[in-house]
Amino acid sequence: MKVFISKDLRDTERYAAEWLDSLESSEDEALVVGLSGHLGAGKTAFVKMVGKALGVEEEITSPTFVIMKIYETKNERFPRLVHIDAYRLERPEEMEALDFERFAADPRNLIMVEWPENVSLKTKIAISFQADGDGEFRIEQRSPDHM
Repeated sequence: MKVFISKDLRDTERYAAEWLDSLESSEDEALVVGLSGHLGAGKTAFVKMVGKALGVEEEITSPTFVIMKIYETKNERFPRLVHIDAYRLERPEEMEALDFERFAADPRNLIMVEWPENVSLKTKIAISFQADGDGEFRIEQRSPDHM
């Protein structure tokens, strides 16, 4: 388990870039990352920072209402960032409507899923976010087979 304490958005931005550099891509499938934490804990902010490090030009916003957004990047390892917000989903079967398996089968995709526990999604990396009352965020990374 790795723990990072972020004191501000610049800390989080630096951590996101370092985290991205440390990732190993697969030849067989996408890298699926689960992001857990209460509302406002920093999940979407982290995806924005990762997108920036990947060279995404368009603004990354929370896909809470559209569920999934796909961004083209300037990164050779991960030319596509797939951002899913499963907050409003209740069953694993709902991921089928997003054609999730097709995206997960493409090793060029980095898939970041907020609220993966809502759909019992198996991930390669699990990151949890916790905000404290002083403006700091605790970012904790685990590498489980599932959340």
